[in-house]
Amino acid sequence: MSETNPGTPEIKSSDLEEKPTAVIRETVPMNALREFFDRAYSSVMSALQQQHVQLAGPPFALYRGMPTDVVDVEAGFPLAAPYPGGSDGGVTAGTLPAGRALEALHVGPYESLPETYNAVMARMQEQGLTPGNAMWEYYLSDPSAEPDPATWKTLIVWPVA
Repeated sequence: MSETNPGTPEIKSSDLEEKPTAVIRETVPMNALREFFDRAYSSVMSALQQQHVQLAGPPFALYRGMPTDVVDVEAGFPLAAPYPGGSDGGVTAGTLPAGRALEALHVGPYESLPETYNAVMARMQEQGLTPGNAMWEYYLSDPSAEPDPATWKTLIVWPVA
């Protein structure tokens, strides 16, 4: 494994398969995202345990449109099968869409995620691609288990329109 500059993440193209999810979707002020995530992941996990639903990946957040002071976001988990429940505490069935996307592994604090997004956007522009209207992040590190933000890993997935 070669040493890479933390400012230049590896960006790869992938073909995604549709994945069922269980999520809570809200429009949230950017400065309230952490509270929303804490509440959403806890509520979704509780609903999944009640329904005996199997997870198929780490927690994620899907953003629709370009974030401003507020963001249209859904937070939850990918599942092995579609979420069977109704709207339990705001938890609903969703999907991560199929299609071509660019992916980049961000290592470091969440505050520096925009740098990695900018690198993905630059790669799309280089390749003449149009960014999709939604993108998502898989949170591969648990901040409560990994207290050092410099080691946090977040996989950015940005579909191409």
